[in-house]
Amino acid sequence: MVQKMRLIQRLAALCALGTLAACGPDGFVDGVSRTAPVESGVLPDYAVREIVVDVPRTLSVSDANLYYPIADIVWREDLSGDRYLQVQDIFTESAEWGASIFDGVQLVDVEIVVTRFHAVTPKARYTVGGVHSMRFELTVRDASTGDVLQGPRSVIADLQSLGGQAAVDAETQGITQRGRITQHLAGVLQRELRAPVPGT
Repeated sequence: MVQKMRLIQRLAALCALGTLAACGPDGFVDGVSRTAPVESGVLPDYAVREIVVDVPRTLSVSDANLYYPIADIVWREDLSGDRYLQVQDIFTESAEWGASIFDGVQLVDVEIVVTRFHAVTPKARYTVGGVHSMRFELTVRDASTGDVLQGPRSVIADLQSLGGQAAVDAETQGITQRGRITQHLAGVLQRELRAPVPGT
C-alpha cells in the first residue's frame, strides 16, 4: 500500500510539472493511454506480479564529461558511484510505476535486461542538448508456469533531452533528467505491455 501511494504521488507530481505533453490519470507519455488504438493481434490483459531488472556488468561505463562519450552507460546526474546499480534503480522505479496501472486477469512476471543507457553529459546538457539513448530487452512470462508469453524483444526508448537554457529553466522548476527519464520509461513499458500479441 505504501509503495502504491508513493507511485501515485510521483505520478501527480510529474504530471503537475508538465514535462511531457501526454500525461493523464490512465497513462503516461507519448500518447500511451488505456484507450490507445491497436493495429492487429490479441490484446493482452496483464497484471504484473514481479519485475526483474538486469544491468549486465559487461556494459561499458564512462564518466567523461564530453559531448558524446563512447560507452554503453553514461549517467552523471547521480553522485559518483556504481553506475550499474544507479541505472538499475532508475529502470526498476520506472517499471514498477508503469506496471502499477495493470490489473488484468493474467498474472505475469516482467524481465528487463538493459543494453544501453546513454544519457547526456553536463557538457552536452548545458549547450546543444542531445538524446537520452536507452535500449533494453523485454521478456514477459506467465507468473504461474514461467512460460514465455512475449519476447525477448529489443525495445528502443530514446528521449530527446533538454539543452542549453531549456535545461537551466527546467532545473529551476525542479525538473530533473531522472524525473523525465523515469516518466518516459514508465510510458514505454506501458506501451509494450499493451501491444497486441501476434500469432495468438
